[in-house]
Amino acid sequence: MPQTENTLDAQLLDIMLRAGSRWVLWLLLTLSLLAVAVMVERIWFFFQEKQSRKTLDAAMAALPKSGTAAALAILGEAKSMQAAVVRAGLANAGDGAASVEEHIAATVESERLRYERGLAFLGTLGSNAPFVGLFGTVLGIIRAFHDLAANSAQGAQAVMAGIAEALVATAVGLLVAIPAVAAYNAFSRHVETAAAAAGGLGHSVLAYIKAEKPKAEKSANANGAA
Repeated sequence: MPQTENTLDAQLLDIMLRAGSRWVLWLLLTLSLLAVAVMVERIWFFFQEKQSRKTLDAAMAALPKSGTAAALAILGEAKSMQAAVVRAGLANAGDGAASVEEHIAATVESERLRYERGLAFLGTLGSNAPFVGLFGTVLGIIRAFHDLAANSAQGAQAVMAGIAEALVATAVGLLVAIPAVAAYNAFSRHVETAAAAAGGLGHSVLAYIKAEKPKAEKSANANGAA
């Protein structure tokens, strides 16, 4: 049994020595490039979303004056979460306030998924990149001590050089994690702000529909009496 354990330990040690820590650095570099790509894509997405703010304001201003058709025409294909919520509410205004409320809630949830695309990757990378770097450091230290055991003539100098090289993996892991966490927090905050604004506009649309219903009924009664 001890011989089997020694054989297994020797095999694991051989695998770690062969792997080294360099592949960890390449993995972290690849993940960092993917993180940068996600950040750039999200920044461009949110920048385009802001471009529809003026269109949305114009549509909401036209709603009480010109009605739902005019507001929908002004909205057009605006891409923001707020615009999508207002569009869903006005497009289903004829179904009643209860139906509109459900459409608004469904739109907020579907838009939230679109806004959060890629954020899970940034959050996961920010949480785990330091551990990946630490794993690379451990592999490097194992190799440094193994080299010392194989060539004790070089002494502590060889070990220190190997450990210094291994610690680079931890530093790179932190370098990858910090921007990923910062971007994740910033983007998540933007999503929450957009969702809150969309919910507020949804309530505004509901208030308009509820206010218009008595007017429509009064007009219908007047026409029937005539």
